[in-house]
Amino acid sequence: MQTALPERDTFLNANGAAIIARLADDVFRSEALGRIGNLEVRLARDPAEIAAAQEVRYRVFYDELGAKQSLAHSLDRRDADRFDAICDHLLVLDMSLAGPAHSRIVGTYRLLRQESAVAAGGFYSEDEFELKKLIARHPGQRFLELGRSCVLPEYRSKRTIEVLWQGIWAYINHYDVGVMAGCASFHGTVPAAHSEALSYLAHNCRTSSAWDVRAIPSRYCDMDLMPAEAINIKSAIAAMPPLIKGYLRIGARIGDGCVIDEDFGTVDVFIVMPVKEISARYVNYYGGEGQRFAA
Repeated sequence: MQTALPERDTFLNANGAAIIARLADDVFRSEALGRIGNLEVRLARDPAEIAAAQEVRYRVFYDELGAKQSLAHSLDRRDADRFDAICDHLLVLDMSLAGPAHSRIVGTYRLLRQESAVAAGGFYSEDEFELKKLIARHPGQRFLELGRSCVLPEYRSKRTIEVLWQGIWAYINHYDVGVMAGCASFHGTVPAAHSEALSYLAHNCRTSSAWDVRAIPSRYCDMDLMPAEAINIKSAIAAMPPLIKGYLRIGARIGDGCVIDEDFGTVDVFIVMPVKEISARYVNYYGGEGQRFAA
């Protein structure tokens, strides 16, 4: 027969477990999550590193791709918004570069966990897609929004993408994430300019009904712009941005409709990746590397 713990002991045990969890989290957040050659991936550790990641985003989104600049953006030369304060910032650093850590940042991903989004009023992508409805259909899953992915031009290689995914996989394992989701973009604001690629996604890569996400009605643009028999599969895939092709390889599916983002000058689609449905070969590859570095 087991004796019930006194109320004080129950409190101490629960409090002790919370302290242990916080300590484990502190260790996770201070360590490298992956490494390939000179490239290391980890989370930002201080405001200076977050600011440096915002500067990298500015160089890619504004200087290179022509996003619309506000006065604050042009003065600071940083891509920043209210979500940065509640997100984790995954960084790729070139450890061969001299200087402080923040000067070595060559790529970044913004990660927003469901609990942080709920506390702050929602996810970034809810301005374009009906993500709340998807979350409501899967109350037992923890969602992670991926966003603001960018890499400096000279580091756009398979190696950089692989080290980023080492970090993402370590992160979703540590926080027990069940579903990754978020926007991915085609450059330009005319869906018809991407008719073959968008139509291929609409005909071949749509989410199942259980995981379907629709663009909000006021911003919905049809992706089905060509009949399936008119699509050249090879050229459709070749016309897709590398990020979208990478998501599809891993097993991601695409929501219903695309959205024009005038500020960033893009056509956005919605990506859904239930972790259990990710291709086993990628789980074994990235999972093994991520767990080795995060252990």
